[in-house]
Amino acid sequence: MRRKLAAGNWKMNGTTTALSELDALQDAARGAAEVLICPPATLVAAASAQSGKVAIGGQDCHSAASGAHTGDVSAQMLKDAGATYVILGHSERRADHSESDALVAYKTQAAWAVGLTAIVCVGETLDEREGGKTLDVVGRQLAASLPDDVTGANTVIAYEPVWAIGTGKVPTTDQIAEVHSFMRSTLIQRFGNDTAQAIRLLYGGSVKASNATEIFAVADVDGALVGGASITASDFAPIVAALNG
Repeated sequence: MRRKLAAGNWKMNGTTTALSELDALQDAARGAAEVLICPPATLVAAASAQSGKVAIGGQDCHSAASGAHTGDVSAQMLKDAGATYVILGHSERRADHSESDALVAYKTQAAWAVGLTAIVCVGETLDEREGGKTLDVVGRQLAASLPDDVTGANTVIAYEPVWAIGTGKVPTTDQIAEVHSFMRSTLIQRFGNDTAQAIRLLYGGSVKASNATEIFAVADVDGALVGGASITASDFAPIVAALNG
C-alpha cells in the first residue's frame, strides 16, 4: 500500500516568520497521509527543528558531494540540516537553469547516496500538450531522469504539466488519468511490477482545496506537489484533508 503524500513547495518564498505555518499544520499532519514542506534552503534547518509531524525537504541539490560550486547546496548539506526529501528536475529548474534529464539523474543519485528521497518532476509545456506530444515528453523524461536503482523508498515522481503551474489552469481528470496510467505502465515495463507499484505518483499544477478531492479520486494519483497553496496552512490543510479522505 502506497502512503499518500501531500508535498508543499514554497519555492523562493518565506523568511523565518513563515515557520509559524508549520505549527498550524500539525493537526493536518496527524492523518494517514504524509505531509512534507520544502522551504527555501535558508529555512531547512530551522524548519526541521520545529517540524513536528511535518517532513522537511529541499527544493534542489547539486550533483556533486562538495566542491567549488558557489551558491549551490549539496544533498549532504540538506541531510545535515534535517531534510529527508529533495525536489529534483522541477520545470522551473529545467527552464531557468537549463537542467537536462541527465543532470536530474545525477542529482537523483546524489540524493540517494545520502539517504534523501528524490521527488523527480516531469511534465510537458503547453505547446507540447497542444502538439499531442505529452506522453512522448513524459516518457523521455522518465527514461533519462531516473537512474536504474529506483525503489518506492528512494523515489517519488511528480507529474506537473508546465502550463498548469501557477496559472490556475488544470488538466481534466481524464488527462491526468491518462498521464498517470502511462507513467505507471512505463515504470512497470522498466522496473518490474513490484517496484513500480511501490512508487508514489504525485500530481502538481494549480492544486487547491476546491479541486483537490476530484484530482485525488483519479487512479494512480497518490498525492500532490503543491506550490502557492502550500505557503499558508489555511490553504494547504484543506488539501491534506482531501487527500486523507
